[in-house]
Amino acid sequence: MTVVSEQETKQSNADSSARLREITIAHSPDSDDAFMFYGLATNKVRVPGLRFTHTPCDIETLNQKSREGVYDVTAISFHAYPYIQDLYALMSCGGSVGEGYGPMIVSPRSFTPAEIKEKRIAVPGTLTTAYLALQLFAPGIETEVVPFDQIIPQVREGKYEAGLIIHEGQLTYDKAGLHRIVDLGRWWQKMTGLPLPLGGNAVRRALGPQLMATVTNALRESIQYALDHREEALSYAMQFARDLDTPTADRFVGMYVNERTLDYGPDGREAVARLLDMGHKAGVIGPEARVDWV
Repeated sequence: MTVVSEQETKQSNADSSARLREITIAHSPDSDDAFMFYGLATNKVRVPGLRFTHTPCDIETLNQKSREGVYDVTAISFHAYPYIQDLYALMSCGGSVGEGYGPMIVSPRSFTPAEIKEKRIAVPGTLTTAYLALQLFAPGIETEVVPFDQIIPQVREGKYEAGLIIHEGQLTYDKAGLHRIVDLGRWWQKMTGLPLPLGGNAVRRALGPQLMATVTNALRESIQYALDHREEALSYAMQFARDLDTPTADRFVGMYVNERTLDYGPDGREAVARLLDMGHKAGVIGPEARVDWV
């Protein structure tokens, strides 16, 4: 029997870690993304030979960084995909899809949808899908970019007459005394009969087809693990819930991490293609999208 010292054990573990292929993952610091990546972030889901590292970052920054191919796996707004499609392919899992709900235009006043098109809207970023949907709803509407978590406070303070809200704001705007003027997810569904695909995960093509598929399967397993162990995954996600209580966070996670997150389904994939095609034809998106799924 060989006795191994603590120092030798540490060195062995370090050597083993050094031999692992690092896969860099970036996603937004939101409870739904944290829930989705719980299995991978806590090593409940492992892949032999791979080590996953996680970077939380707001979605508009990720949209911009993805254009430089910074991360192996990155959350993106679908609006950003045509600009990064040479560097990334879309994962067939990990999507945030609104089933008749989505980003909302909110205001302290009860404007009509027609009136709101004449206002200047605070938006969370020009590469967000929320912005794309807004431009399809009201072509040429005047907008100004504001950090997503500052939109509700600044609209409430009167700096803007209306704001376009994403993430948990969809469940908390009324507590700030704001009115929902338009739910763009509901508007999109009435217009197309499809769900509104908001964000997804993209995998870097430089990994090669086999590793791209392996990493995509690992994310799918992580999502499934979270759905199967909802209580513990939600407990982990609560640290990213930005002051939401547990029932509200659970509701928000349920909106955007569900069976469709495991696979978009035919209508979900059709919705992605339709949204990007409409954006291109409307002149909101420059490049024509070539949607490529892993």
